[in-house]
Amino acid sequence: MSKKMWGGRFAEGTHRAVEAFTASIDVDRRLFAFDIQGSIAHCRMLAETRIIDQEESAQLIEGLGRIRREIERGEFQFDDSLEDIHMHVEDRLFQIVGKVARKLHTARSRNDQVALDTRLYLRYETDAILEGLRRLRRVLVDLARQHLDVILPGYTHLQRAQPVLLAHHLLAYYEMFSRDAARLAEGRRRIDVMPLGSAALAGTTYPIDRQYTADLLGFAAVSGNSLDAVADRDFVIEFLGTASICMIHFSRLAEELVLWSSAEFGFVELSDAFATGSSIMPQKKNPDVPELVRGKVGSVIGALVAVLTTMKALPLAYNRDMQEDKAPLFQAVDTLKACIHVVSEMLPRMTFKADRMRQATETGGLSATDLADYLVGKGLAFRDAHDCVGRAVAWSLEQGRELHQLSLAELKSFSDKIDEGVFDVLTTRQMIERRIAYGGTASANVQAALARAEADLDREVDP
Repeated sequence: MSKKMWGGRFAEGTHRAVEAFTASIDVDRRLFAFDIQGSIAHCRMLAETRIIDQEESAQLIEGLGRIRREIERGEFQFDDSLEDIHMHVEDRLFQIVGKVARKLHTARSRNDQVALDTRLYLRYETDAILEGLRRLRRVLVDLARQHLDVILPGYTHLQRAQPVLLAHHLLAYYEMFSRDAARLAEGRRRIDVMPLGSAALAGTTYPIDRQYTADLLGFAAVSGNSLDAVADRDFVIEFLGTASICMIHFSRLAEELVLWSSAEFGFVELSDAFATGSSIMPQKKNPDVPELVRGKVGSVIGALVAVLTTMKALPLAYNRDMQEDKAPLFQAVDTLKACIHVVSEMLPRMTFKADRMRQATETGGLSATDLADYLVGKGLAFRDAHDCVGRAVAWSLEQGRELHQLSLAELKSFSDKIDEGVFDVLTTRQMIERRIAYGGTASANVQAALARAEADLDREVDP
């Protein structure tokens, strides 16, 4: 048992089992830099408002800087009895500068302090994730430009449907990750709110200057309600929701790479540096990196569910349950960043098998819709054209041939509107180039989409 900083009201010390059970230092120690950053700003504000004098402020700031260096060098001693990072810093500060350390906590509570630390942390990590997504999106755009002439089957229900450009397919993931970046950027605005000065729940009686503190810490806004400020974890939940959607996109990309690298597809080959072998089957080259990316989505969705469940039905204001938000948040941040990094490194090192992709577009009746569209151009209603081509497909399957392999006479047996011009329509390249509607896979559309994406990325890195 040990004496607590809050122990004045208690006649008995905390039991060791309780100390171990309630301690969060193993988790929240990673907030140390943000805790010290917030404490330095708070200290400067206390001096600016003459709640403490400048000499005391200088002592405290010097001591806080020393603590940060000790932690960074691995010299700092952590102890469960001190519960969390806030009390560790304050206890060590007392050892360094003496009684003046007791003044640092004036006009604040651990309730608004932890809210501040979490917001500082998540703002920092959101910026890092946005930068990672920007790099990943650039990789996708570069790959698309490098493979503008590559054609592969597009799929619905995992059945070959219509041919598309590989660049168009890659840019679909660019769109997904761009939406993720937009959601993160929008959520960052709600993270960027300064809660310090709300104290335990009701604000403080001291003449503090919250805007001054916010300016020191670079916050765009100051929280408007002290109860909400200490009880709010919406910004954590929103981040985890966005992270979960982003991980879903990674999972979909990973699943396609697993499929495409199989012998059944053979569309891509992963670099040896991003694959593993089998301990028993010497021939195996396993897509373990995409598989792990696909699997890690569960932990991020689990983090979202964990924090939602923790916050469900909590009365205002702060409750100790809220301590449980840190572990899932940190895990989700680490997982998302790791997936962004490894996929960004893996994609440029893959080999796309253009010939195999092209061959796959030659079978499976991929020209059926274009034949129907051709008949519509000849005056048939689409449903009538659909029925006509359906019968042609059924007959060609019985013959073991594709539509484009049938003779003109055979095609005309299904509609006398078909003439020799049909064979120009049924080429794979024409099937691509006829998709001219905005957002379609025609080469001109894809070139324009690439130009827009490159311009957007250039603007994002421009200060």
